[in-house]
Amino acid sequence: MPNYRYTCAEGCQFDALFSMSEVPAQLDCRSCGASARRTITAPFLSAAGSSAYGLMDRAAATAHEPAVVSNLPSRGPGQATPVTRNPLHAKLPRP
Repeated sequence: MPNYRYTCAEGCQFDALFSMSEVPAQLDCRSCGASARRTITAPFLSAAGSSAYGLMDRAAATAHEPAVVSNLPSRGPGQATPVTRNPLHAKLPRP
């Protein structure tokens, strides 16, 4: 439901939720009881774009639907397997 802002003559402001078909133009102020009119405000737009939402959805999907890898990615022609000189890497399993 949309959120509407109302302002009375005394300067009090408050928000109210109404469906778009039932929103009144005036309400009684919740603070002072005077008649409050609906004011125009900027709509609430999300700061996150659709790409951010897509990233969050894909990250959440990996929690219960992890991607399965059946083989290692192939190397192109002329690309040799990199050789490391670090002695700690010698203990790692080889593919």
